[in-house]
Amino acid sequence: MKTIKSDKWQAASDRKNTRMARGGNSRPPSPVTRHAPAFTLVELLVVISIIGVLAAFTFPVMTAVKKYQFITHTRAEMGQLEAAIEGYKDAYGFYPPDNPGNVLTNQLYYELIGTTNTDTTTGKFQTLDGSSTVTTAQLNGVFGNSVSAFINCSKPGAGEQVPAGRNFIHELRPAQTKAFNGVTLLVGSVGGPDPNYTPLAGSTANPWRYISQGVNNPGSYDLWIQLQINGTKYLVCNWNNQAQVNNPLP
Repeated sequence: MKTIKSDKWQAASDRKNTRMARGGNSRPPSPVTRHAPAFTLVELLVVISIIGVLAAFTFPVMTAVKKYQFITHTRAEMGQLEAAIEGYKDAYGFYPPDNPGNVLTNQLYYELIGTTNTDTTTGKFQTLDGSSTVTTAQLNGVFGNSVSAFINCSKPGAGEQVPAGRNFIHELRPAQTKAFNGVTLLVGSVGGPDPNYTPLAGSTANPWRYISQGVNNPGSYDLWIQLQINGTKYLVCNWNNQAQVNNPLP
């Protein structure tokens, strides 16, 4: 029995020695001594090149998205004004009057938001929401002698044959108006002004242009604005569904 046990021990020892000789029982290297594979210079240059290519593709896409957002927002503002103008026409039978001397400065804001004649002696007018008060002298200074009062105006002591002033434009944001020489103008709130198309004494406002008897819309009215986006001019108007690039100004 002792001989058999000794033989089994010797066989097991021989198998262990064989595994060690083959390296099958060797311990894995310590984690402390392991080295993570490093990027070569060529691999780093390839990665940087790929990032540069992706950036080159991304920049034009972001620019196009920004342009689309500006133009879409501006057209939404134009739709808001168009609805107000049509509401005005339904009430009075004609479109709001304009400023024949200069389409750049027009009284569209006051005609759409409505006013009240608070002082018939001095000719002082206040918007129905109380946000703006102007005098006849201020109106003459900006809109010319052709504008000394407003049609959409509540007049003290007026009879039933004279309709009271009404607000046709709702949810108007502060960014859509701009004070100029004491009066308020409707302006575009996005896209930035075109420096060649904003001769408002250096103002950053970009007013909506308006003509009550349309040239591009015979029998209707013309409403337009020009934006400058990334150095390119875009004309947004109510006679073309697409923004016109570098189009000659009306």
